[in-house]
Amino acid sequence: MSHPHHYSLNLKWTGNKGDGTTNYRSYDRSHLISIEGKSGIAGSSDPVFRGDKTKYNPEELLVAALSACHMLSYLHLCSEAGVNVIDYVDNATGTMEETPNGGGKFTEVVLYPTVTVSDESMVTKANQLHHSANELCFIANSCNFPVRHQPSCIALKAVSLQAYNERAKM
Repeated sequence: MSHPHHYSLNLKWTGNKGDGTTNYRSYDRSHLISIEGKSGIAGSSDPVFRGDKTKYNPEELLVAALSACHMLSYLHLCSEAGVNVIDYVDNATGTMEETPNGGGKFTEVVLYPTVTVSDESMVTKANQLHHSANELCFIANSCNFPVRHQPSCIALKAVSLQAYNERAKM
């Protein structure tokens, strides 16, 4: 049975410098993404396409969405499998190629999650669960390019776990 979910946002172009889009250089690519009850996201295009490098661009946000979706699916699976994840960091990358007609498309995204678990006995299972998380990820399932993952997993020793917990309380 299908359970549709709907998402709404407001996108407002904020880059009219006074002359609108009279030519390619006459306007700024800035925009604001707003969702009711949440902080706005200041966006622009990639600096290669005359964007503001201090703002998020759609390509970065796509890679971020894939990274976050994988993490959330993964943490869910770990909690069900008895794998105690105490830290998760991903340094995801995406590759987009421009096409001759001026467009472009992503050719792949690679996730590089580094997962820390509380016990050495959990490392093998923790690494295996990335495959299942990739299959469950809503965003990855919506893409027409491969989303790969190259995870690494480390385990804290009992002494290290205690020190980690003490630092986390600060």
